[in-house]
Amino acid sequence: MAFPELAFPEEEPPMSRVQLALNVGDLDASIEFYSKLFNTAPAKVRENYANFAIAEPPLKLVLIAGQGEPGSLNHVGVEVETTDEVAAAATRMQAEGAACDVQDATTCCYAVQDKVWVSGPEIPWEIYTVLADAPVMHPVSGECCVPAEATDAADATAPVAVGAKPSACC
Repeated sequence: MAFPELAFPEEEPPMSRVQLALNVGDLDASIEFYSKLFNTAPAKVRENYANFAIAEPPLKLVLIAGQGEPGSLNHVGVEVETTDEVAAAATRMQAEGAACDVQDATTCCYAVQDKVWVSGPEIPWEIYTVLADAPVMHPVSGECCVPAEATDAADATAPVAVGAKPSACC
């Protein structure tokens, strides 16, 4: 599919940005629409997947085809620049009493990431940094973009560490 000619800002992406991952029914049509809406081309396109690193407004928009009801929210998160920022977010949220699921060097969304899933009242949020590109959406045995088994309240006060253990998910 050919994408329309667009003018792209020459700005560097922000240090951190909110991520919205949407389930879509027609990936090509969604790429075309969001390219026009945000005046930017996708940063990555793979089988049943695309993402946009949007400078204005600061947003990481992820499109996932073939999962969930088209038009529904797949997951939300915050992309940060470093593993240290992921660790700081995990420590801060744990101190606030939130259950945290740390996942290190996990493959998800065609990227190797360090991340922490923070349990919210309705849905979990991921805070993550991208370490490298990956050739697959997620390992064959795992699911992408979901926290491991829910942590019970007693575990919410246990120390968390980023970079210390392999992922139980993804």
